[in-house]
Amino acid sequence: MQVDTELLSDEQSENLYERKTFVVDKGQEPFRIDKWIQMHIEGSTRNKVQQSIEAGFLTVNGKPVKSNYKIRPADEIVVMSLINPDHTILKEENIPLNIVYEDDAILVINKPSNMVVHPGVGNFSGTMLNGVAYYLRNQNPNIDEEKLPRFGLVHRIDKNTTGLIVVAKTSEAAAHLAKQFFNHTVKRNYVALVWGNFEETEGTVIAHIARHKQNRKMFDAFPDGETGKHAVTHYKIIENFNYVTLVECILETGRTHQIRVHMKHLGHTLFNDWEYGGDKILKGTVYTKYKQFVDNCFETCSRCALHAKTLGFIHPITQEEVFFESPLPQDMFNVIEKWRNYSQHRNED
Repeated sequence: MQVDTELLSDEQSENLYERKTFVVDKGQEPFRIDKWIQMHIEGSTRNKVQQSIEAGFLTVNGKPVKSNYKIRPADEIVVMSLINPDHTILKEENIPLNIVYEDDAILVINKPSNMVVHPGVGNFSGTMLNGVAYYLRNQNPNIDEEKLPRFGLVHRIDKNTTGLIVVAKTSEAAAHLAKQFFNHTVKRNYVALVWGNFEETEGTVIAHIARHKQNRKMFDAFPDGETGKHAVTHYKIIENFNYVTLVECILETGRTHQIRVHMKHLGHTLFNDWEYGGDKILKGTVYTKYKQFVDNCFETCSRCALHAKTLGFIHPITQEEVFFESPLPQDMFNVIEKWRNYSQHRNED
């Protein structure tokens, strides 16, 4: 039997799902798939396996099956499962959520800055997911956390990145969306303010991403492709302000800190990204008035200047493409206006 394991990554954080692929041996006798999976995945129970099959987290030869399906030689079985689910009970909290769209299958939320997406070390409450749990529980008191792990969270963005996140309201929708993120068919465009000018108006960064060798909280780019995970970012220049540039970044893959790492790799660290050195004056001569202006810009946008502006995917129920767009948050809008005015005045001089 051949077994492959892959990790389903999101664009700004750790892996959420694991995908296991089994190829059934040639001599395998017909056998119920729920029993077979239970025998081949450590820690699984027949009840959980049946729930995964019902939700669409398991396919055979690319198609969903029922629990009583009998496997055959050479069948390719794909199973998706949540990695390292939180063992503590998720605290439901009445946290305001900026819901831009909702139906029976999905929620699309416009996340503000300074909000962690889900509980973790040092952040067990006050996260977006605490608010989602409260919201969904009020809608359906009998919601089954076994069938809808992490209340439908299928991807994440950083604490200080603003913008759009989709959350599944059913296990079927979660399976459908998780597959789209894994297959890189979800359309995600970001807007970033970065240091420096670009010589070209658009381009593509192809460089593997892995944890930084000295600082394990950071990540680094490895263009030789021998270390880390394959990552591709396309970018287009929106507007140039002499010392900083407004850039649209389009993700082809989704890796931890991908945009931040790829832009730094190009020599264009994101503005006020303190983890990667963007909270210092990286372009321009440091003289008193300019330094005062930049410090004022840091105060205006006191975070990494990155916004998840657009999100497009195939709706789990209608099977039609849906597309959502979020306006720039006020802090990024204000700092961009400051740089635009400063650039215009400098050109006039």
